[in-house]
Amino acid sequence: MKGQIYTYVLTYLGAPIALFYPFIGLLIFIHFAIIQPQSMWYWVTMPAHHGKIVGIAMLAGWAMKGFGNWQLHRAQAVVVALLGFFVWSIVAWRFSDQPPVAENFVISILKIVLPCLVAATLINTTARLRTFIWMLVLSQGYVAYELNLSYYAGINRLTVEGFGGMDNNYVSVAMVTGAGMAFFLGLAERRIWAKGLAFLAAVLMVHAVMFSFSRGGMLSLIITGVVAFLLISKKPAHVLMFVVALMLALRLAGPEVRTRFSSVFVDPAERDASTTSRLDSWKGCWDAMKHEPIVGVGPNHWRSVAGRYGYPGLEAHSLWLQAGAELGFPGLGFLLAFYGICVMRLYPMTRPRAQIPDPWLRDVARMVIASLAGFAVAAQFVSISGLELPYYVVMVGALAIKLSHVSPAARAAPANAPQQTTSAPPAAAGVA
Repeated sequence: MKGQIYTYVLTYLGAPIALFYPFIGLLIFIHFAIIQPQSMWYWVTMPAHHGKIVGIAMLAGWAMKGFGNWQLHRAQAVVVALLGFFVWSIVAWRFSDQPPVAENFVISILKIVLPCLVAATLINTTARLRTFIWMLVLSQGYVAYELNLSYYAGINRLTVEGFGGMDNNYVSVAMVTGAGMAFFLGLAERRIWAKGLAFLAAVLMVHAVMFSFSRGGMLSLIITGVVAFLLISKKPAHVLMFVVALMLALRLAGPEVRTRFSSVFVDPAERDASTTSRLDSWKGCWDAMKHEPIVGVGPNHWRSVAGRYGYPGLEAHSLWLQAGAELGFPGLGFLLAFYGICVMRLYPMTRPRAQIPDPWLRDVARMVIASLAGFAVAAQFVSISGLELPYYVVMVGALAIKLSHVSPAARAAPANAPQQTTSAPPAAAGVA
């Protein structure tokens, strides 16, 4: 009942507010996209089309605000790559053999692209960016909390039924991505209660990856940890926090988890059917890319052509290779550029001597890079182009790039001179 009331209140109170304050609508829309009330509280009746109601109000409010501020500075290339990926999916749709199937893919990407554009043009202060990050972390952390409750109650809901129409492997990708964000958010926070809340969310997400028994998720979690250690400032307190996090992760990984993960490295002759099917599907994707290099076999079409490679009706178990097979090399190129440009432009910001207007943005850059490193590995093992969280994490990175813009005058000023920032003055830092 609480979940039902919560969803009704956010929907029918949030929608009118979003008309005048589209940033609030953006937060509610993304919150719904992550926690998915219809899956979280599936035993009660939810308001019909709650996400659509808030989304339409958000877009209407965005339009009334003049579609925000499009001065994106060096983040513009990230947004252009996202738009390129979307436009190319439309091109591939028009050339596909089954247009209704491809249309579903295009619509799912549109539902991600629009809020990303709203975020890119409305978030113009570090205060708003911090709020945006907290919304992502708390929303994903709450999903992890509910899954942990179910696990300790004796029902591993994650492996039995998944969550939100996604199986255990797909959910583990979201958890890995969110865990990296939560860890660095905890490092960056100065308030003790906020630091503890962020670390708690990280622990819950890491444990969810463990009991998902997803080998790809476990491997990507390790990659996230390695990248995180390389990026954190080597202050004694930060190193101590990392060591504590590592020991806790090892403690959470029980014998069943370790046995499951060790099967990744078995001899080829001992591979299980799941591993063998993945490798065969990856080879099939590459073959399809060579035969249809421009528009691919069509969005959402891989399952219909997988039978040619011995696995009819199955996904390719790789976001990158399936994107290339379905959308051709241009579609894959836009997708890789979306993630790659973001990381490349964030990396210089992680250096201690980087000239940025707010040192907190350095922590954001490290957060996004660590999260996307884990996601990039996890995505090699699942076909999940419609998962919202990684796109929003990239937008966090793009916004950090945008807000780190330093004017030429400030760049030429002495190192001890005050710098200009792109952030709005305090009076404008509220919701608009």
